[in-house]
Amino acid sequence: MFALLSSGANVRITLKCDPDKALLLRDIYPAVQGGYYMNKHHWNTITIDGTVPDDELLAMIDDSYRLVVKGLPRADREQLARSTP
Repeated sequence: MFALLSSGANVRITLKCDPDKALLLRDIYPAVQGGYYMNKHHWNTITIDGTVPDDELLAMIDDSYRLVVKGLPRADREQLARSTP
């Protein structure tokens, strides 16, 4: 799991993040907060309200995916690499 998406009145996405970068993003964007119901050291929750630029949000999603894949066992990473075009 590298992302959690909530819907409703406030659409939010929770993403894994490097701890130092997580703090920096929280300082830059008010819509970025510590991970909701997650380890706030490693996860950020972003409210999708238009204040975080799309390219920055996409970069956060990519970073989250890479961090999660990096933590997988080697066999799982290799299998994932074989199945990804």
